[in-house]
Amino acid sequence: MQAGSLIISVFGDALFPRGGGIWVGSLAKLLEPLALNERLVRTALFRLVKEDWLQPQVRGRRSDYFLSPTGQHRIAEASRHIYANTDPVWDQRWRLILIAGELQPKEREALRSALFWHGFGSLSPAVFIHPSAELGTAFDALLDEGLGSLRKSLLPMLAGELGFAGAASSADVVKRAWDLDQLGLRYASFVQTYQPLLEVARLHGAQAATDADQDGIDDQSAFLLRVLLIHDYRRLLLRDPGLPAALIPPGWPGKTARLLCQELYRRLWAGSERHLDLHCRLADGSMPAPNSVSLARFQATDPLGLKG
Repeated sequence: MQAGSLIISVFGDALFPRGGGIWVGSLAKLLEPLALNERLVRTALFRLVKEDWLQPQVRGRRSDYFLSPTGQHRIAEASRHIYANTDPVWDQRWRLILIAGELQPKEREALRSALFWHGFGSLSPAVFIHPSAELGTAFDALLDEGLGSLRKSLLPMLAGELGFAGAASSADVVKRAWDLDQLGLRYASFVQTYQPLLEVARLHGAQAATDADQDGIDDQSAFLLRVLLIHDYRRLLLRDPGLPAALIPPGWPGKTARLLCQELYRRLWAGSERHLDLHCRLADGSMPAPNSVSLARFQATDPLGLKG
């Protein structure tokens, strides 16, 4: 488990609804039970600043770390994917981004990586494809990634199948652009790992328990389980293009994993938030209360609460 990736999960899930910042000492204390000491946390934070996820704010001898504008954008886009409650709807059209100009190898790789965040697969080194992604959002996001200069070499397009006899099918496109077999195995492993924890939460519930003799999930454990749950689920979704139901195989374990994550998250939420209320702090000792963003998670198709 890499410290930087885990910290991004904490920022995206726990801190984004609370202003997007935390004092480094408070973050280290929260993550200490996961074998991340303050030295590892500080090293990871330094790297995340270099990668434009975070930006430091010095307050005397202490430092807070906040999501950078780029980090906020990345978290917002990921949140729409992570906390959605329904499958995307497909209008039977493919979204394409074609490389129509000359790009250097490093530019091509940077473009591929940026489009990967939006679920695009690749049919060839010059053709990126997705069935339902917002082309305008993906295209405009290149500016936030520092790739705005590449847009003049790209051609966004919408394409619909003509259904000619003997032609390749949508299933052929999916097989070429994405490795769903390997992703399905990862989802099945996620379910196998977290199903027993869900059964415990169903049986005993998460409660404000600190006594080791009690059967319930204490607030600290609820927070740590929530962190690991979202961290593992987020890493799966980074590989998941978010295909509509019409394009995924029957019995797809990704749907089982999503339903499991939704229920376990809801059962852990109250206790984990109590733990954050007590132990999550900025350098001046304050911490904003969570906003409505967290309440909208897994409840509707608007996980960022933008319509409210």
